[in-house]
Amino acid sequence: MTSIADQTIVITGATDGLGRALAHELAPLGPELVLHGRSEEKGQELLAELRAATGNERLSYERADFSSLAEIQSLADRLLSRPRIDVLVNNAGMGVELDRRESRDGLELTFQVDYLSTYILSCRLAPLLVDSAPARIVNVTSAGQAPIDFDDVMLRSGWSGGQAYCQAKLAQIMLTMDLADVLDGTGVTVNSLHPASYMPTKIVTHLFTPQSTVAEGVRNTARLVTDPEYARNSGLYVNRSQVARAHAQAHDEGARARLRRLSEELTGTPMPAVNADASPR
Repeated sequence: MTSIADQTIVITGATDGLGRALAHELAPLGPELVLHGRSEEKGQELLAELRAATGNERLSYERADFSSLAEIQSLADRLLSRPRIDVLVNNAGMGVELDRRESRDGLELTFQVDYLSTYILSCRLAPLLVDSAPARIVNVTSAGQAPIDFDDVMLRSGWSGGQAYCQAKLAQIMLTMDLADVLDGTGVTVNSLHPASYMPTKIVTHLFTPQSTVAEGVRNTARLVTDPEYARNSGLYVNRSQVARAHAQAHDEGARARLRRLSEELTGTPMPAVNADASPR
């Protein structure tokens, strides 16, 4: 296993909340951190803050607005130019929205930001992760999960902010299971977790009363990034610190196949494939 000080770790949604706190947790350990956000100003402030607090100079910032599929794809292009990536933490996301909004691409915004960004980055970066193996993908999801209505995924007929959030989070878990199968034997593990319930972050406090601390969420997320257990085990859904069973639809192979087809159709990005020697092409 590669020492964490020699790893390159990508964290999306790193300028606020859990992602920011995770960056502060990992930076003192010495890895190269590639931190993503949608505000250049906040990103540069974070880099300066981390350098001053930890002395780690192996830090960089990548700006991309996930309301644009083109910007997600451009971020993937830039990340693929790096010599290695050891860990991809798909943390960026929205909370429960009061009103329905669409992305620049005409898609329901929560589904795009919370799920399609995870799909694109995970699938596009899979070959580089395999070349860097042992490597990991960690998908930050939620215990709030709802089945996807494939007849109205974009919720044009009946809007519910809770449904939008919970179906996107379930979609992340479904993707986790599929990628774990595809990447089995490559040295890349793919796991998802619910880090903590109702942490006091901006995507929570506008609607809900916090119940957990950000520190708990960071502890549980960092475990999936660093613990040797998650270099061996893949395809798991972890609720805080315990392996759990996700919503039944995640275990429905037909539903996962429908989600794969929809994801490729919406993004133009196929699932990675592996050949007999377990190298994605």
